[in-house]
Amino acid sequence: MSASLNMRTTRLHQVKLAAVLLCAIAAGDVLAQATTAPAAPAAAKPSTGFLPPASSNAKVIDSVYVIVNDEVITKREVDNRVNEITQRLKAQNAQLPDADDLRRQVVEAMITERAQLQLGKEYGIRVSDIELDRAIGRIAESQKMSVQDMRNQMEKEGMTFAQFREQIRNEIIMQRLIDHEVDAKIQVSDAEIDTYLAAEKAAAADRVEVDLSQILVRIPENASPEQIAARKARADEVARQLRTGADFAKMAATYSDSPDALQGGAVGWRDPNRLPVTFASELVKLKPGQVTPVLRTNVGFHILKVNNVRKPEAAQEAAAGAAVTQTHARHILLKVTPTQTEADARKKLLDLKAKIEGKQATFEDLARQNSQDSLASKGGDLGWVEPGDVPDELAAAINGLQPGQVSDPIKTPFGLHIVQVVERKTQDTSKDKERAMARQVLTERKRQEAMEDWARQTRDRAYVEFREDK
Repeated sequence: MSASLNMRTTRLHQVKLAAVLLCAIAAGDVLAQATTAPAAPAAAKPSTGFLPPASSNAKVIDSVYVIVNDEVITKREVDNRVNEITQRLKAQNAQLPDADDLRRQVVEAMITERAQLQLGKEYGIRVSDIELDRAIGRIAESQKMSVQDMRNQMEKEGMTFAQFREQIRNEIIMQRLIDHEVDAKIQVSDAEIDTYLAAEKAAAADRVEVDLSQILVRIPENASPEQIAARKARADEVARQLRTGADFAKMAATYSDSPDALQGGAVGWRDPNRLPVTFASELVKLKPGQVTPVLRTNVGFHILKVNNVRKPEAAQEAAAGAAVTQTHARHILLKVTPTQTEADARKKLLDLKAKIEGKQATFEDLARQNSQDSLASKGGDLGWVEPGDVPDELAAAINGLQPGQVSDPIKTPFGLHIVQVVERKTQDTSKDKERAMARQVLTERKRQEAMEDWARQTRDRAYVEFREDK
């Protein structure tokens, strides 16, 4: 559910990509704010009270295109999304599918998206305006722009700021929903990790990464044998056309039911070992440009294409690492705000440092009274940190201190800090990191299939009624 928001210029694409990444970060705190979600509700029945009668002669500015549970997607919404996708595909010099096929793909994607957002709302997932403002502020900051500059840039390109805010709100809701519905339910056992590590060591010399594209012909939930046979026939026909020279990207945009269909089926670089075993065993047989036969999973029928192959980078090939230095540290953070300038924060931190060094107060007590973050109640305790755990500026200061020493004020993207080193130790964490990496790989492998399965179930359980003009 990292999803591109399809901006029409490079600048806006960067803004939207940053938005997706920051939304994923912002999403992580939802379950701490909510009780356990209820069981998935039954599909809602459509409400028809808001729809004009079929025989009505009243003029309407927009029309209902499709009903999804108790909400509608309008023709204008579909037209706008189709135009947006078309412009992006043209900018990428990708072959466009037929207009009817493109529209069908867009509508299906919108139906699934709407059903998922409805589920998130039914589970009580909400994004307040304050949270949204903070997320948008971080997006603007990551692009080295003010919020107003970002707003002006968007409106030049035809997107209103209100639309952008709702897209970001929906991205956060979607990520939180995925965290709850998919990620939280993926389990990896110690036995699976042991098996994976043994296989990794045996195959390390031959390891490669592949740049993949895919075509998925989805099987509906509780499909009849006739439906399965029809979907298999469709996948076989796609495979036949590919064998006779059809363009893979165009076929994906035309026939694939995968969320990446409108990107020509592009999946990107993947380690085959992180993919379902059904895929990995076929991919190792292929050279760049070749495609797999039709592969069956519980989601549907897949055809994969290997676009390119490469050896992993040395950093990816290396073992998880040997002994590392860990530092137990504390900090006090003061944020720069309209009422507290950087100079004010720096002067206050120097005063606090003087009190600590003069034995007038302890670091922990002053942190509890002054630090402007969630660690204040813990006396500013950062715990045991390693290289990469904290911003570079803070890491450099920590590395230059002896136990007991307090730094001068340090500026980071979060504000200004002073930091104190409590103690240091050297520890061999290679085994722990190796197992953590293995768990991550196995989780990722299961996640892809779980995501597709969950998306299929959500779509199939939704009440959908098409109302477009014939």
